[in-house]
Amino acid sequence: MPEDGAMRFADHMYFRHDARAIRGAGDTTGERLSPTRRSTVMRQRSGNQEPEPAVVFDKVSFAFDAHVVLRDVSFAIPAGGMTILLGASGSGKSIVLKLILGLFRPDSGQILVNGRRVDNMRERDLLSIRADIGMLFQETALFDSLTVAENVGYRLYEETDTPERDVRRRVQEVLGFIGLAEYIDTMPAELSGGQRRRVAIARAMAAKPGLLLFDDPTTGLDPITATTVDDEIVKLRDLEHVTSIVVTHQIRDAFYVATHRAVRTSDGVHVGAAEGTTAWRAAEFIVLHDAGILFEGSASELLASRDAYLKEFLFMTLPPW
Repeated sequence: MPEDGAMRFADHMYFRHDARAIRGAGDTTGERLSPTRRSTVMRQRSGNQEPEPAVVFDKVSFAFDAHVVLRDVSFAIPAGGMTILLGASGSGKSIVLKLILGLFRPDSGQILVNGRRVDNMRERDLLSIRADIGMLFQETALFDSLTVAENVGYRLYEETDTPERDVRRRVQEVLGFIGLAEYIDTMPAELSGGQRRRVAIARAMAAKPGLLLFDDPTTGLDPITATTVDDEIVKLRDLEHVTSIVVTHQIRDAFYVATHRAVRTSDGVHVGAAEGTTAWRAAEFIVLHDAGILFEGSASELLASRDAYLKEFLFMTLPPW
């Protein structure tokens, strides 16, 4: 099956099932620690024994026939952490998300989600894994025939026995969190592109998943609207403390998310540039290239890299913008 067709099929399959039911601690010179060792080093550096990895790739390879997408890729993402996946088109960023969901199976290697191996898991067992994952697709994938409230509460309505009144309350809560409470009974066609993207975020978080996957969340949006979406991603990380993986082609948005913090005060939630020791450490970056991991590290380490490809990849997109 061609790659584009397979990706569309995987998106469809995810929603069909949905209706039914550390970054690494190696240096930036190319050292590759095993996910287990990398997680151990991270915990030692932080001075405690937590968190354990929420997602682990251990020597994972994946190909479409003769086209190798990933080759022996290993990384670990700690619970509550955020990892931003960068790379050129076709480098395998979205494939990583599909592999985590169990929509695609690796040709070799192991994948663990919350300590459970998913690469060889039966389909019926994968449903329980997906129940703790929220997914934001590139095209938002909202149901145009349903209201905003029905879209956001879809998983709760379809997969749980939660009373309708409680679902409505949860929908109101998450829409309030993203600043769209007044649009609860609006149809998606009446929303702007940025509002639709934020509604999709609300739907992804409505069931309170422990892991959120964002596939190019700001693609096609103007910079001002994209910033509103970025702010929601930052708020989910800092206030909801969910583990998140953000796939993006937008370098500006990636650095914005990595260098901003959300805080809750008596007069509301505010998102602003991180300062002092927290600056540049809010997220970790993985750059995919030539079927492998070219870089793992913080935003500041990425900017300081002397790798020729990374310099070209970041050219004309570095801050200040």
